[in-house]
Amino acid sequence: MSQNMSTTAPADPAISNTANAIKINFPMPSYSCLMLGCVHVRIFAVYRRIMSVSTSVQPYRVPKTVALVGLMGTGKTAVGKRLAQRLGLPFVDADAAIEAAAGNVSIEEIFERHGESFFRAREREVIKRLLNDPICVLATGGGAFLDEDTRALIRERAISVWLKADIELMMSRVARRNNRPLLKGKDPRTVFEAQIAERYPIYAAADIAVESVDGPPDKTLERVLSALASHLGVAAGASS
Repeated sequence: MSQNMSTTAPADPAISNTANAIKINFPMPSYSCLMLGCVHVRIFAVYRRIMSVSTSVQPYRVPKTVALVGLMGTGKTAVGKRLAQRLGLPFVDADAAIEAAAGNVSIEEIFERHGESFFRAREREVIKRLLNDPICVLATGGGAFLDEDTRALIRERAISVWLKADIELMMSRVARRNNRPLLKGKDPRTVFEAQIAERYPIYAAADIAVESVDGPPDKTLERVLSALASHLGVAAGASS
C-alpha cells in the first residue's frame, strides 16, 4: 500500500471503519483443515483493526514495515494503532491475523486445544506472510520475536521496535483482561519475572528500544516517533 494514499478519517481517530479496511490474503490452512491435515485453503480476512490514514502531516516516511515487539502489557497494540495513524500506514495486529486464519478461533482457544508449540508454528507462518505484504505497522505477540526464523525475517523486512515497561505497569495492564493464555492459573509476577529473564536478551536484538510509560498511549507514541526518526537519520518533522 502506498504511504501517500488518502482517505477520510473515521470519527474515532484510533480505529478505522470497515469501509477503510484492506484485504490481506495469505494461503494458510483453515483452522479445521489444520486439525485434519487437509490441503491449504486461501483465507480472505478483512481487518477491523486497521488504522485509517491520518489527515495530519506525516512526520516522516519509513522504508519498511515497523514491527513492534515486547512482552504483553507493553502497549504494542494501543501504541501501534496511533503510530500507524501518524505515519499514514495501515495497522495490523498479528494475533488478530492468526485468529482470522484460524477461522476466527481465539488465541486462547488455540492454546487450550493444541498447546503453545502449535500456536507458535501458526504464528510464524502468518507473520512471514504479513511481512511480504505492503508496508504497515505490525504489532506482534510477545513470543513472536523469540523464534529465530521470525526474528531473521523481521530483521530483513522490517524495523523492529522493542517496547519495554516496568513490571508493575505491565502487571496492572494485563490485569484488565483475562484472556492471556500464558497467565492462566499462574502468578503474574512469577510469569513476568521469568519472561524478563528469558526474553529481554533476545528483544535486545531489536533495532530500537523504547520505554513504554504509564499514562495515555500518546506519551509512548511520541517516544517511538522520536526514536524512529533518530534511527532513520531524519528530523522528527520531516515528511520526505
